[in-house]
Amino acid sequence: MTLNLKMLTFAVISATTLIANAGTPGPYSPVTDERLKNPEPKNWLMYRGNYEGWGYSPLEKINSTNVKKLTLAWSAATGVTEGHQSPPIVNNGYMYITTPNGQVIAFNAITGQEIWRYKKDIPADLLMLHNTNRGVALYGDKVFVATVDSHLIALDAVTGKVVWDTVVGDVKALSYITLAPLAAKGKILVGSSGGETGVRGFVAAFDAVTGKQSWRTYTTAAPGEPGGDTWPDNTHQNGGASVWITGTYDSANNIAYWGTGNPAPWPTEGRQGDNLYSTSVVAIDVDSGKIKGHHQYHHNDAWDWDEVSAPILMDTKINGRNVKGAVHAGRNGYLWMLDRQSSGKIDFVNAVPYVHNDVFTSIDKKTGRPSYSKEHTPGMGKAVTFCPSLWGGKDWPPEAWNPKTRLFYIPANNNLCSELPKADEITYKKGDLYIGYPIDGVLGSLRYKDGKKPNTIGELQAWDLNTGKLAWVHKFDRPIWSPLLTTGGNLLFTGGTNDRVFRAFDATTGKVLWEQNMPSGVTAVPSSYEVNGEQYIAVQAGWGIDAQRMQSGIDALDGSVTSVPQGGTLMVFKLQK
Repeated sequence: MTLNLKMLTFAVISATTLIANAGTPGPYSPVTDERLKNPEPKNWLMYRGNYEGWGYSPLEKINSTNVKKLTLAWSAATGVTEGHQSPPIVNNGYMYITTPNGQVIAFNAITGQEIWRYKKDIPADLLMLHNTNRGVALYGDKVFVATVDSHLIALDAVTGKVVWDTVVGDVKALSYITLAPLAAKGKILVGSSGGETGVRGFVAAFDAVTGKQSWRTYTTAAPGEPGGDTWPDNTHQNGGASVWITGTYDSANNIAYWGTGNPAPWPTEGRQGDNLYSTSVVAIDVDSGKIKGHHQYHHNDAWDWDEVSAPILMDTKINGRNVKGAVHAGRNGYLWMLDRQSSGKIDFVNAVPYVHNDVFTSIDKKTGRPSYSKEHTPGMGKAVTFCPSLWGGKDWPPEAWNPKTRLFYIPANNNLCSELPKADEITYKKGDLYIGYPIDGVLGSLRYKDGKKPNTIGELQAWDLNTGKLAWVHKFDRPIWSPLLTTGGNLLFTGGTNDRVFRAFDATTGKVLWEQNMPSGVTAVPSSYEVNGEQYIAVQAGWGIDAQRMQSGIDALDGSVTSVPQGGTLMVFKLQK
């Protein structure tokens, strides 16, 4: 992931749980495996609404014909600055959000009254490269949150009291966690961040009742393991391949799918080979932690193209063929269409560029393995330009799938490239950056395609997976950093622009149907829920972290200053009566 040392955060947060003792919606409904496999449309029980990662709500009371009547139902300030990215998670009237630095806030989803707030005690001297938090998991009668100091914590869902607190990674090595945990079959799964400091990536599972570790699977293959020969001289030990984003889960076959980040360090000369399982999707058996299959989107990554978004899982047609789809819009600018087998094996089906890419010269039609242009491959002793930029065609913000429209939606940035300077020699040192480039050269790497400012950058795209063609696109004159929500009411909601506007689009045509000015930019995952027969749309506003860093790069190119107010606010909308 891309860093900005000028924006590193140091904080002390009190380790207290504040209980409001008022405003509870009623008895709490425990979250079971069956409920997670078949979530009720009225609730939003997990990061993307379902295990498959669709980002889709079947609710349709708010729809393309009446969305213009959407109005604010209630709002609540979090009291925290920096980038707010988590979805409001809702279970029968109880709502949970997280903020940067791992606060968890529980609300009455009808009234907006705060029920309780948990604040993690963060070490005062902790160097935080990304202090974001992307949400909670619900399981049984508990709420689970992972933290920037690499803890996994179980809280009582009604009171917010700590049930258990488990250390996951080595915080002295700057291992940390940004994702929302994944709950499945009595286990709570998390992944590690820290590739830019040489932390070896992993996915780990913990018992939901006790907090004890069940298994840990590393995402860089060791000697003697499958893929171990793709790392020379034990470079896998500090090889990165972080897991930044929540996995998706095929409950029928008990397989979780996780996207992995770039290998470390960035220059490839010291780690020649494919560097499995970096920049890949890995299929992991939830019972054992065994890797059952993988697909590597691009080998021996030199461009910081993390592929951390887990693929969206759906049954669909691709090129006229019925497949158990695993579809991912890559940071490398290609839309990857894969077929997942019940065994965990992952087969390549198709890949098409959704933004300009000048690195890939061809893609093998059988395996999906790309070939590279040497001219656009960074390394020691040469400065190199390449497209898309190191921010990618799409960074971490998740795509969405609508089973009614049969369209796959991507929040893309086009016409942006990067220029990396000559790489430096680098030696791993615990707790230090392990990139291999001067940080100013990385942060100032953005370039425009063809050297001139384009008319458009951000693109909200809708794709027909069967034909591999674009169905519609809405273009912005600015970048977007926008997680997506689509609904049964033929709507697509997103924010992500520096003008602080949250928008609803017709999911079939791409027409803008509704706009709402927000207190800050929206880079959080939206969700939808229903209580007492009334549908709500909920999202956090709160600009910062990577969206701000990318904006700063654009400003440097333009010689301008773009001011986007910070400060987190939870905004909840319903239809005006």
